[in-house]
Amino acid sequence: MIDFSVNLLSLRVIISCIGLVGNLFLILVILQAKLSRVKSFELFLLGIATANLEEILIVNIYDIIILQPSSIIIDAWLCRSLKFLTMFGEIGSILFTVLISIFRQQKLRDASKRVNLPIYLDSIRSAWMVSGVCVMLATLLSLPVFAVNSQSPAGNSTGNSSSSCPPDFFQCGGNDCPLLNLIYKYLFILVCNLLPLVIVTVTSCLIISVLLSQRKTVTPVVSVSGGSQSGGKSKRLRIQRSTIAVLAAMALFQVDWTLYLVFQLTVSPADFPYWAETEFFISTSYTSISPYVYGIGNNLFSLKNFMKKS
Repeated sequence: MIDFSVNLLSLRVIISCIGLVGNLFLILVILQAKLSRVKSFELFLLGIATANLEEILIVNIYDIIILQPSSIIIDAWLCRSLKFLTMFGEIGSILFTVLISIFRQQKLRDASKRVNLPIYLDSIRSAWMVSGVCVMLATLLSLPVFAVNSQSPAGNSTGNSSSSCPPDFFQCGGNDCPLLNLIYKYLFILVCNLLPLVIVTVTSCLIISVLLSQRKTVTPVVSVSGGSQSGGKSKRLRIQRSTIAVLAAMALFQVDWTLYLVFQLTVSPADFPYWAETEFFISTSYTSISPYVYGIGNNLFSLKNFMKKS
């Protein structure tokens, strides 16, 4: 059992380090171009990388606290604040993922007819506005953490957690669940898990449909010169690669948050001693791997950018 716990801890450290490096590098590469020249898609990537980085940092601090011996009393406001920050990063990452999937689908929709005409989200002002909406929604959906019952229900403390700061964010396990906690739990599952999964799945299917029907993402204006044809082909290849990266990230998102949804609905913290560890691995797998998928697919994780950061 001790060896198993050590292996879990080692795996947590490895996953956290991978996620921290990937998200931090993605942020630095995007900021290198200066915010005044950042495009809408890069701004969305900056938003999701920042949310991922914040979630990984806070969830590790939070888990270090709840994995302490139960004799250590954690201040209620500290516990709630860490839960709020963890959920803020988690929800922010989900909302920016939804935003990226919608943006890519809109870019591909009727691309052959629209040619080079921009869509609404191409405007950097619009991109900043919807990014602000994502941050505001993440804040509002995380605030109920401060209102729910902070006491763990009877019999609902896992063997590896501090009783003063239980690992279940909703503190709603077994047959003992306050009404407010129950409402918040299912509101969170509906708005932050199920609805985003549906949107990402639908937009992914629409993107795949466009790719299969057109065999290309954008039809640029091609002039008679060979240079323009070469430039148009290069642009199409870049967009195709970026789109494939988005689809790969969406698939990872679907797998990850489907597992999270099943875990929340079928497993009780009172009956499962490794609740905190399992929730950590499920919730941080996407936030740790996705920056590499986005970065490589959009040529942001290139050797040239790495040398600039060295």
